[in-house]
This record gives sequence, structure tokens and C-alpha cells, in this order.
Amino acid sequence: MRNARPVWLPTLAALVFAALTASLGQWQWRKAELKQALQASDDNARRLPALNWSEVAPLGKAALYRRVRLNGQYAVGFQVLLDNRVLNGRAGYHVVTPLRLDQGGAVLVNRGWREAGLERTRLPVVATPSGRQSIEGILVHAQTRYLELAPGAETGPLWQNLDLERYRAWFQGDMPDWLVLQTSPGAGGPGGDGLIRNWPKPDVGIAKHRSYAVQWFSLCALIVGLWVYFVVVKKTDS
Repeated sequence: MRNARPVWLPTLAALVFAALTASLGQWQWRKAELKQALQASDDNARRLPALNWSEVAPLGKAALYRRVRLNGQYAVGFQVLLDNRVLNGRAGYHVVTPLRLDQGGAVLVNRGWREAGLERTRLPVVATPSGRQSIEGILVHAQTRYLELAPGAETGPLWQNLDLERYRAWFQGDMPDWLVLQTSPGAGGPGGDGLIRNWPKPDVGIAKHRSYAVQWFSLCALIVGLWVYFVVVKKTDS
């Protein structure tokens, strides 16, 4: 006579791992719902009327992704090109220039994207508009971090990353933690400065979290199915 297999051990294991995977699935699903609400809030912010710069500080974080109107003059000599920015599969640069505001202080403006030439050693010439400028754009956080092979190695106008602290030390002026993605036409009207201003919405990872949730729920269903087959069905057949 064969020794009876202990049913409680696989049942306990199935219960523990089914509860764990179900909990992880619910956690990922909640994260997706939270980020979906955040995305809806961001979309709504872009539809609201444009802010004047004086209205940004009182709003604080609520100003994120709001449209803003700026008036001032670009700081000649402090324009930088952010390297390895890809648009539609083509390599290029983001052109970032500080705007000295009429009311004092300055803010960084990402004026748009310029395609890199065949010879990467030759940087494109992007003129800094002179005189008083009135622009509109979308307010985002200034700090952007990417893989940096040699931190602190920026020389001249070509930068790998926009390191705000490093930029402030170079600029030696008051500058907030904001960056304005310019949406209004540049000098000379639409396309006059040769820069492309195609700003996609930030990917907050909603689809990724839902995919993870489905994987955890599927694993939970598999565990329950295996328990039913080996503990209930097989036991009935034996």
C-alpha cells in the first residue's frame, strides 16, 4: 500500500503563492490606475489657459505641464546643445537657451530639435534671437538625466545632459527648477529658425503596469489550476 501524499503541504504552498501573486497583481493594477489619473491631470493642465510667469511660483508643483507665457531676452553665450536626442529615428540635438525675464531672473527654454549633420564633429549653427522675445511653452522639470559616460566633461556648447546644478554654476544667475518646452513659432515665424518643436506627452508607464498586473494574475490562475488538477482531480482519480 502506497503512503498517502500529504495534501496540506501543496495546499499551503498554493495558498501562499496564489495570495502573493494576486497581491502583486493588484499592486501593479493600482499603480496603473494612479498613473492614469496623473496622466488625466496632466492632459487637463495642458488645456488650461496659459499662465503668466508671475503665476507659476504660487502654484508650485501644480504648475507642472501648464502652458506659460514668457517675456524677456535670451542670454547670448549660454545656449547649449543637448546631444543624442532622437526624433523619428534621426539623431540630433535639443537647443536650450536661458531667457532673462522682464521681471528678473531667468528660465531655461528648450527651443526645439535640430538634426545632426553627417559629420558629428561639426555642430549645427543655431542663432540666438536678439531683442525682446515673447514665447509660449509647456512647463516641465528642468533636471533630465540620461546615461553619462563622463560626468562633468561638458565643454563649450555641447552637453550630454542638462545638469541643472552644473548649469547654474556656469550661468551664475538665479534660475528655477523649471524648463519651458517652447511651442510658439521661433524667430521669423513657423520654421523660421529651423527647429522642430514636437513634444510628445511623457510616458508614465500605464501600459507597463497593466502588463505586469496581467502577468501576476495569470500566474495566480496557473497556481490555482495546478492545485485543482494535482490535489483535487488526481486525488479523485487515484
